Amino acid sequence: MDSFLDLPVRELVARMSRRELRAETIVRAAIERIQAQDAAIHAWQHVGGDAAIEHARRLDAGAVSAPLHGIPLGVKDLMDTADLPTTYGSPIYAAHRPGRDAAAVALARGAGAVVVGKTVTTEFATFQPGPTCNPRAPANAPRTPGGSSSGSAAAVAAGMVPLAFGTQTAGSIIRPAAYCGVVGYKPTHATLPLAGIKPLSPSLDTVGVLARSVDDAALFIGALARDVSIAEACAQATATSLRVGIVRTPHWDRASEGARDALETAARALQGLGAVVQEVELPAVCNRLTEAQMDIMAFEAVAAFAPEASDAAASFSAAFARQLDAGRAVTGERFRAALALAETARTSLATSLEGFDVVLAPSAEGEAPEGLAATGDPIFCRMWTLLGTPCVHVPTGVGAAGMPLGVTVTGPRHADVRVLAVAHRLQQALAIQA
Repeated sequence: MDSFLDLPVRELVARMSRRELRAETIVRAAIERIQAQDAAIHAWQHVGGDAAIEHARRLDAGAVSAPLHGIPLGVKDLMDTADLPTTYGSPIYAAHRPGRDAAAVALARGAGAVVVGKTVTTEFATFQPGPTCNPRAPANAPRTPGGSSSGSAAAVAAGMVPLAFGTQTAGSIIRPAAYCGVVGYKPTHATLPLAGIKPLSPSLDTVGVLARSVDDAALFIGALARDVSIAEACAQATATSLRVGIVRTPHWDRASEGARDALETAARALQGLGAVVQEVELPAVCNRLTEAQMDIMAFEAVAAFAPEASDAAASFSAAFARQLDAGRAVTGERFRAALALAETARTSLATSLEGFDVVLAPSAEGEAPEGLAATGDPIFCRMWTLLGTPCVHVPTGVGAAGMPLGVTVTGPRHADVRVLAVAHRLQQALAIQA
């Protein structure tokens, strides 16, 4: 039996430290689960079985000293890996073999993680889906896992790996986490390095993680960021005397009944822990943040993909070509105005949130949409990504169709420790109620 693979990351490392488990045993179990399940889910672009097992053997030969020692890890196929192909979700790069790891991947290996493979990304982390199916949906009625970190969310939801890298430029960590019913943690912008990751919009691109628990996510990002306060954030968790704001965002009319119920469920759970929960009215400037995020993302994508547009545009999907066309319509003046609006909004929002420890907001419109032709709308994520705030998606239950629902816990930039601590308590409270 491989049930040990479902243990928390800290417990797995502790058992390896006590020599009750070997890294090779854990990594082999992860690869066996991938082999057993992925023909139906298609979460993986490449699986590096032999190299991963050899890495695990080397770890077993030494002391257990790293925080992620022997933990199987999925790497989004937007991130360079020296030992596996990196395709960026595009046929243009089908034969691409980077010479070295992305910086974040190197940090993960340095912290003891074992890369077992590359997870499917949408084309260049935008909107053209890959083949990945949501593992929470029946095989005869497939639903999207979300995007662009499609494979990472699906792999974690299916129990293939405990941790997988994601990146977010609009809603590419939080939305897949919401659809697949796992934890997604997008740290404060620039917490982890972007070197070696195919850029889309450097002003927005953020490295994060898909995980089974808030504590696993905090440990992973904290270890890579060399930030003990993040890694140990959940040990500081308390809800007593907390003030929690409810932010319905300017797009509340797009929230389904299930999404609205999820927000109320989370609010009641925190109230039950002693938190004071209160509605927050956003400053008027926030009403334009979604459009500003779209302008910035589209404008910067034109520059990021100028080389491919000049010699390989015929290999772009229609969806990606439309994205670049939208970017070409954004002038430099409009781009600068969007950046300025974001700065104004950060200041205004900070004032509005004074006195609140964290806020709760919708993660998605509702349950994962049916079919695999699209990845859903990141409408509820764009604002927070533009503001650069830390976001943690916490699953709250399932909706009318039996698919996952949840909420985003967020707060000011660099308030990751507080956001993680509250998200952890929320996840614990919801587990007790279930």
